[in-house]
Amino acid sequence: MNNKRLTSFIGFLAFVCVVASCKSLPDAGSLPDTPIKRTPTVATQRGMLDVKQASQLLSKRWSNATADLKGLAVLEEQATGVPLIPGNKVTLLFDGPATMRDMMNAARAATTSINLETYIFDQDPVGLEFADVLIAKRREGVVVNIMADGVGTLATPKEFFERLRAAGVNVLIFNPVDPTKRPGKWQLNNRDHRKIMIVDGKIGFTGGINISETYANSSLFRSKKRASTADHSKIGWRDTHIRIEGPAVATLQWAFIDNWVRQDAGDLPRVDYFPRLAPAGDKVMRVLATSPDRDSEIYKSLMIAMNESSKSIHITSAYFVPDQQIVDSLIAAAKRGVDVKLVLPGVSDHQLIKYAGHAFYEQLLAGGVKIFQLQVAVLHAKTAVIDGIWSTIGSANIDRRSFIHNYELNVVVLDPAFAREMESAFNEDLRHSRQVTLEQWRQRPWKDRLKELAGRLAEYWI
Repeated sequence: MNNKRLTSFIGFLAFVCVVASCKSLPDAGSLPDTPIKRTPTVATQRGMLDVKQASQLLSKRWSNATADLKGLAVLEEQATGVPLIPGNKVTLLFDGPATMRDMMNAARAATTSINLETYIFDQDPVGLEFADVLIAKRREGVVVNIMADGVGTLATPKEFFERLRAAGVNVLIFNPVDPTKRPGKWQLNNRDHRKIMIVDGKIGFTGGINISETYANSSLFRSKKRASTADHSKIGWRDTHIRIEGPAVATLQWAFIDNWVRQDAGDLPRVDYFPRLAPAGDKVMRVLATSPDRDSEIYKSLMIAMNESSKSIHITSAYFVPDQQIVDSLIAAAKRGVDVKLVLPGVSDHQLIKYAGHAFYEQLLAGGVKIFQLQVAVLHAKTAVIDGIWSTIGSANIDRRSFIHNYELNVVVLDPAFAREMESAFNEDLRHSRQVTLEQWRQRPWKDRLKELAGRLAEYWI
């Protein structure tokens, strides 16, 4: 969301939240802390495995993991109600250029269907190229369905989507800003913040990257120019996405179709959206697709992983405005000897959100949490790796809006080898970040403190 979109959105939300009660996050005290069984539930396309089969599969997949991994997986299942999915290949995409290239190449190879769900779809060189690929595939007979958020696309000309529709692409604007476009079901405060693409029901993409030149501008790992708040267009954006092959792709597909149906948008064109998916790799994962009418499963998952951590919590967060329970969990982990490090924005495209997050710095630093600010790129990634075994990537920011009001999708990968890749990316971020110390922070200017106060007052709405 750029500043123009944010300003418009905040105006609407101020009105919405005056007339609607504010929803709260789950009570951390009610989260499970003792596994009720020894083996987590494992789902396959043929159904749930029995306990013996699940135990054998996980023992094989997690042969080099710590003994605590099964217990963590069970607790997470108890909190979210979502089973594990084995047999996946997961490819980490470190930045916008790599992601856009891989996504467009996958789309070009499509033979039956392309389902794309995104918050932003801009009319810029990247957006136009992506649209051209989708139009070309539709002309070849591939079914193409696009779902883009009504607020995220406020700055995108209507003519851009009309061109796609004229070519036979099915376009749905999710929860449009104009209440007459969805009479009786207007839900301005609930935004579709997911970023998903599924090709032929066999290849899935998800993470933090929208369809926009902004996110594909350049990458942290290529840009040597230091960031400044003056001109974001001349520096890289740091983001993370993943490519998934295997049985978990069906869950992404289901999340897309479920959101389409929620909008009463009519039936999707008939095509085989759910082909049989053979195992493509050895990664065991959980797909958390949340919505405002659910119970904040992404939040619960993160809280469980942090509360159970014994070695490390490494979080990279673009928009970090935690509730007090997250702050308390991070501090409690640091006090029991866990290495808690946060990579947060040194430069941000949203100053109010940045200062809202800054309001928590002193408490976190005093509690032993180490904070680093990325200096060479605008940070947009939403990732975490905990204890070298639990990793998450997705669209959800660490803020109330993501956990309560948005439609979000995160994946959790329970795998030591993948966690090592995540740690490598985190360490690369650290190399380009500046540590914030408590002594230094306490000397910040008063004008910054006033901005933090303003950010705290507005945090629920942003």
